[in-house]
Amino acid sequence: MTIKIGDTLPEGSLAEFIEVESEGCSLGPNTFKVADLTKGKTIAIFGLPGAYTPTCSAKHVPGYVALAADLKAKGVDEIWCISVNDAFVMGAWGRDQKSTGIVRMMADGNADFSKALGLDADFSKFGMGTRSQRYSLLAVDGVVKQLNIEEGGKFEVSNAETLLAQLG
Repeated sequence: MTIKIGDTLPEGSLAEFIEVESEGCSLGPNTFKVADLTKGKTIAIFGLPGAYTPTCSAKHVPGYVALAADLKAKGVDEIWCISVNDAFVMGAWGRDQKSTGIVRMMADGNADFSKALGLDADFSKFGMGTRSQRYSLLAVDGVVKQLNIEEGGKFEVSNAETLLAQLG
């Protein structure tokens, strides 16, 4: 079943490559529970099929990086990019996209969270296995308030501009 507006985000964990060791976070991949990270916060989340893929690298991530300050001015505490890649790849891609400190590059290595959302997709015909559909959502205290799911192969509603406009 696909998540919908009004639903609580499913239980799950995501991994993030931490560049600088800090209190509670070691250098390298760190795993976080989604429920802990979303508690009391407004999170803009966008999911996409894969790191370094054309639309994701040329449009999706750069749009959220460019509009991050505008999203935060509208009450967004954090912006997450979720992809079915490992934390090492997501960390490297984040450096490449100059998103460090702006967009959290969250790895859903086995697609468990994407499956729990009902937003997984079969990309086997491209040699990529199970991936995430392209989407964006706004979660407030873990509850979905906005949800934009792309039709296969499209990039029209999950962009940063659409989510920003939905914030009013």
